[in-house]
Amino acid sequence: MRIDPPTLTHLQEWIGKTERYQDTVTIAPYRALSATLDRKDPDPINGVFLPELWHWLYFLPHAKQSEIGPDGHPKRGGFLPPIPLPRRMWAGGRLRWEQDLVIGDDIERVSTIKSVTHKSGRSGDLLFVLVEHQIHNSKGRTLTEEHDIVYRAAPSPDEKAPDPTPAPSDAKWSKIIHPDPVLLFRYSALTFNGHRIHYDRSYVTQEEGYPGLIVHGPLIATLLVDLVRQSNPGKKLKRFEFRAVRPTFDIHSMQVNASPDLAADPSGKTLSVWAQDHEGWLTMQAKVELV
Repeated sequence: MRIDPPTLTHLQEWIGKTERYQDTVTIAPYRALSATLDRKDPDPINGVFLPELWHWLYFLPHAKQSEIGPDGHPKRGGFLPPIPLPRRMWAGGRLRWEQDLVIGDDIERVSTIKSVTHKSGRSGDLLFVLVEHQIHNSKGRTLTEEHDIVYRAAPSPDEKAPDPTPAPSDAKWSKIIHPDPVLLFRYSALTFNGHRIHYDRSYVTQEEGYPGLIVHGPLIATLLVDLVRQSNPGKKLKRFEFRAVRPTFDIHSMQVNASPDLAADPSGKTLSVWAQDHEGWLTMQAKVELV
């Protein structure tokens, strides 16, 4: 399927579309993700700080079963444009915190389609959709997030993966993660994510051409931030940006890493963080700015 100019023009009609959701920062998702990450967090009572990126446990999609597409996602159209490319991935994002979220907060998220961009890569057409989310509580705006979604064509039989990038070797803090199917299932359940690439091995290998279950981009980002939290107790994030570089699969271990970027910020508040696969190839690149 090629994205011709009339199709792109039609898809760009979604730019400016908005949706609004309300939710409450409740206890059960906090407790469940804490257990999934093997953390020893404070008892989740009203007023307890919601760790950075854990807002992804709220404002969950609730498409009816009859509205689910063949990949396990809601069918195309609605808020997101009906892009006719079959493979969809969370490519990265940028987040800025302005005040804390805590358990018990009543929250609202306003989402806006900011851009729909077409590119041609070695493997065919790529479409990038940029969505901005603004989250508010009773005190005002708490978080602004820019969410990058990439859509790709189905793999061709002779498609070759891009050349990998070696991960940095100067980590100050590191942790080995074993992203087994149970971890992936639990995170899918916590985020009500039906995308079959994360739990349906026959689908992901036979239909999308990958060698194993794909580890969620948001889960890898959450593991990166969790490493920063463990290594810098008492610190909070001001900014976080991340970019998926290479898929991570459940068939091997992975590693999350962090190190102060003293060249960019001698105060030590800016950190370079990244994930790598079992062969040492870079899979996610990110930057953290601490308060």
